[in-house]
Parts: sequence; C-alpha cells; structure tokens
Amino acid sequence: MPNDDFAADADAIAAAVRDAPGVSGLHGGVQGEIAVLLPGRRIPGLRLGDTACEVHVAVEWDADIPRTAAAIRTAVAPLAGGRPVIVTVEDVDEPRKEDRP
Repeated sequence: MPNDDFAADADAIAAAVRDAPGVSGLHGGVQGEIAVLLPGRRIPGLRLGDTACEVHVAVEWDADIPRTAAAIRTAVAPLAGGRPVIVTVEDVDEPRKEDRP
C-alpha cells in the first residue's frame, strides 16, 4: 500500500502536469487503465514506477505538442525522484466554438 509521502508526491506531480501550458487534463487511457491507485482514490493519467514516471495527458486544441510535452517534463522532473519523465499525449480537445471555421 502506498505511503503518505508517495501520495503527496503523486498529488504534486498531478498538479504540476495540470498547470503546464497546453494541458487540458490528465488522461487515464481508453478504459481508465492508467492511474496511480491510492487508498480510497485514484489519480488518472499517472504511472509512478521504480524506473519511470509516466504522464498521460489530453492537450488543448491549439497546443504546440512538443512544447507542451517539454513543459511537462520540466515541471515534473524535480518531483520525479530522478526517474525519467515519459509524456504521452492521449487526446486533443475539440476546438472551442470561436476557433472553428
């Protein structure tokens, strides 16, 4: 079972990801299979293993995807305990009404 430090680390990583420019949210995968499981709750879109910190996101329609992924890696790296940060873009949001032709 994860300890309190693990939960706090996972929460901090999730917050850093959500705050990265271009990110619309964490993404748990097609069937919600990507998540950190904590007592009584889960954080979708993260996998925190011994060898990697995986982050799965949805991005805004107009996001520069390479720049967004780099911003996520930069924000999460200090929180990842030396593990490489692997970013996967799972989805792109629909354009806002005012952005549609």
